[in-house]
Amino acid sequence: MRSAFLLFSCAAALLTACSKEASAPDATSATTPKAAAVTSSSRSHDESSYAQPDQVVIKDLALDIKVDFDSKQIGGTATYRLDWKDPKAATLLLDTRALTIEKVEGGDATGKSFAPLEYTLADADKVLGSKLTIQAPQRNPIVRITYHGASDASGLQWLEPAMTEGKQLPFMFSQSQAIHARSWVPLQDTPSVRFTYTAHVTSRADVMVLMSAGNDPAAVRDGDYNFVMNKPIPSYLLAIAAGDLVFRPLSDRAGVWAEPTMADKAAKEFEDTEKMITTTEQLYGPYRWGRYDILVLPPSFPFGGMENPTLTFATPTVIVGDKSLVSLVAHELAHSWSGNLVTNASWKDIWLNEGFTTYVQARITEAVYGQEMAEMERQIDQADLAAEMKDMPAANQVLALPPLGDHDPDGVLSSVAYVKGAWFLQFLEQRFGRETFDPFLRKWFDDHSFKSETTDVFVDYLKKNLLPKNPNAVTAEELDTWLNKPGIPPFAIKAQSRGFALVDTARIAWLGSGTLPAKQATDDWETQQWVRFIDGLGDTIKPEQLKQLDDAYHFTGTPNGEIAMRWYPLAIRSGDKAAWEQAGAFIERVGRRKLIMPIYAELVKTPEGLAFAKEVFAKAKPGYHPITTGSVEAMLAGAAPTAAAPAPAAPAAPEAPKPSTPPAQ
Repeated sequence: MRSAFLLFSCAAALLTACSKEASAPDATSATTPKAAAVTSSSRSHDESSYAQPDQVVIKDLALDIKVDFDSKQIGGTATYRLDWKDPKAATLLLDTRALTIEKVEGGDATGKSFAPLEYTLADADKVLGSKLTIQAPQRNPIVRITYHGASDASGLQWLEPAMTEGKQLPFMFSQSQAIHARSWVPLQDTPSVRFTYTAHVTSRADVMVLMSAGNDPAAVRDGDYNFVMNKPIPSYLLAIAAGDLVFRPLSDRAGVWAEPTMADKAAKEFEDTEKMITTTEQLYGPYRWGRYDILVLPPSFPFGGMENPTLTFATPTVIVGDKSLVSLVAHELAHSWSGNLVTNASWKDIWLNEGFTTYVQARITEAVYGQEMAEMERQIDQADLAAEMKDMPAANQVLALPPLGDHDPDGVLSSVAYVKGAWFLQFLEQRFGRETFDPFLRKWFDDHSFKSETTDVFVDYLKKNLLPKNPNAVTAEELDTWLNKPGIPPFAIKAQSRGFALVDTARIAWLGSGTLPAKQATDDWETQQWVRFIDGLGDTIKPEQLKQLDDAYHFTGTPNGEIAMRWYPLAIRSGDKAAWEQAGAFIERVGRRKLIMPIYAELVKTPEGLAFAKEVFAKAKPGYHPITTGSVEAMLAGAAPTAAAPAPAAPAAPEAPKPSTPPAQ
């Protein structure tokens, strides 16, 4: 998911994320009877799925589907090769959301002889969707379902040509993490089940279709496409996209897919991708997925990136011309080892995906772009984590979350999984040294490849394979504090960037004297240093100070989303109405939640700002992903009563919690 730079915790109403940009609810709430698919004391049990993998699992999926841009639907057949685990089991439970099931058939091992099977589609649960119960008294090795999805499927976005970069052809893309795959394919939609898949996809002939499988760089557009994924993946990594896409090679095994007007810029920005792949291979073993391509999506993509195997989905907002935000690629690439290769068995152990990936991302960034860049990003992440945890329930600050109950797994994602998880691994690295820790982590990936694991499994592996290397390096109390206690352990070593010390000195000098830093100094600043500069300005600054900064650095109208998401809230809080027009244009054009939600959060604090936010949203909504739409609608609805009160005389409203930026969204 789902990627670097993700979370935004300014409103409890933010319930979804690629996995990546939302705040955590109270994960200790009781499970409601309706949402509880199955109860189990096992930590490997996934509360977010109706599937019963202890009885039967999907081993292979064969799709034969049509991408219909006219009806905005995907439909066809899904054929499953099953492994019946329990000799007494004769029922297959699948997850669906807003799918129309036309028929269900059972087949023999040859896949040539099919007969109807009885099935029941339950009423929809608001989180889990509808349980599909298939009676298979003969324990068929193959089951085939004919179905079609809804035009508003939660895991798909359909864009009219005007909403794309090139304005010529429509665009469609999926976002399956965490539990949205069930909205376009009936599945055991749980990371605990892994399957191989093939797909035959038809579409209109003028769009290129791609999937999280082997994509041929030389493929031609003809409306008829075939895909093979011969490595077992979990359902959330099932992905599809279709649009006006062309290919640009980066190396023999890596390249960029993008709309024609974006392709060359993206290829230039991501030209270090092969270097990243070889760096990671040297650290953690071979890249096992064949190709590594990057698909640059339209600006409406709600996240920074999504680690779909062989085809990372990426936001265009990281293409700023100076490679300062390409750690997103490092993050999504790192998922090829942590997440895609070794997967969390359920979403309560999401840190096993995202914490490991964020740690590996930093190691890639350090090797390719230098230790200082990696340290700046760590320091930003750690500061944002501290700000986010101020308003976070203690139960959500632990790495190994309690059972999710009736909560949507999209909503439990926070920077704890990303930043605290990575910080814990860095702590182990510091205590044991890289010469010991690196081989341990590589062995973890090797020994658990293509498996789904739990925190308990990792801790047991840690105790057997790392801790004995130096029995005095880490105490049992320290280990328990990292995994099971809220907050950051007091003995954790904080990141310290030399470059940030210079930024802090320049900002403090300007606030005291009104004299801006020398141009030759700031000309070389990276995005991360500007982020640090703006973050340190406080809740508000004087109008004349805003103008001085804007005249010198042109923050208003910036194409850099990391700067925009910080500058516009500061300007709005400080009473700068002149910035509203450009702020509105930015949140209308961009659908990435991490970048736009902080701006909406500041606007909705006053009646005038709320009215403006609603006006902008009305224009932006057709181009927003359903996940982004839901987040904005919840914020606008929740803000209405407060914002209806008389506006304050001065912009003294309390500061909204800062958006955090774990490494990949």
